[in-house]
Amino acid sequence: MTHRSAALPLSHFLLALAVMAVWGTNFVVIRIALQHLPPLTLAALRFMLVTAPAIFFIKRPKVPWWHLIGYGLLIGAGQFGLLFIAMKGQISPGLASLVMQAQVFFTIGLSMALTGEKVRPHQGLALILAIGGLGVILSHAGGGAATPVGLGLSLLAALSWAGGNIVSRASGRVNMLAYVVWSSLFAFPPLIALTLAFDGWPAIREGFAHADAATWAAVVWQAVGNSLFGYACWGWLLARHPAATVTPMALLVPVFGMAASAVVLGEPLPAWKLAAAGLIMSGLAVNIFWPGRRAPVIAAAEPA
Repeated sequence: MTHRSAALPLSHFLLALAVMAVWGTNFVVIRIALQHLPPLTLAALRFMLVTAPAIFFIKRPKVPWWHLIGYGLLIGAGQFGLLFIAMKGQISPGLASLVMQAQVFFTIGLSMALTGEKVRPHQGLALILAIGGLGVILSHAGGGAATPVGLGLSLLAALSWAGGNIVSRASGRVNMLAYVVWSSLFAFPPLIALTLAFDGWPAIREGFAHADAATWAAVVWQAVGNSLFGYACWGWLLARHPAATVTPMALLVPVFGMAASAVVLGEPLPAWKLAAAGLIMSGLAVNIFWPGRRAPVIAAAEPA
């Protein structure tokens, strides 16, 4: 029987920290790739590399095909398609890593709508704090860090992520690495169609022509580092420890995201941005750590 400890040993904690660092700093990696590639093209390439060659070595999870199709569409064309469009000059990587955490509250809202579950007092408090943080961001939209369009697209991406969470939760306990790989089979075909329709072949061809080694390294990192490494490690940790022990580590994703954006890209961290981060992170913390809560919502897709 697998041993499930109540606390993370140092080596396991460091592994979880590494996953959070990969997922958080990936927002900067996305920005690097978007310097040359159209957003939907980047999304299509990401999920193509997640699918092949891994799909030939990883067994399909025992879930209905419609679960994989729904998850692939919501996460691929929905979450990442919209997020990448937003990050093409509409929102900074640091703020994007923060706004995407709204998926937790969207997931709770969708669960309530579908199951009739009532809002608990601590969830209401958590939502108020998060909305306050988003309000701070909206009040400063247009100042270079985010536009109203960028914020709106990021929130729609978070809503799509929440929809993917609902689908994956309906699948029960599965190997999430296999789930991500096989669902990606249904993510990249619509993304290819969308990039041809909206970006157009000339823009795609120009993106390929100007892409340098850093661009292609960023593309590969999307699939290998972010999806395959991240999910293999995350699933391994969740198999050995209670979800309530592991999942709070996800609070570090926007910390790494904002820090990496500040260090690598020179994204400023004015007081209003730190205040927004504090409100949203406080809301997430209340939702996760409130005494007597149920098991926290587990994000079923990596943050970016």
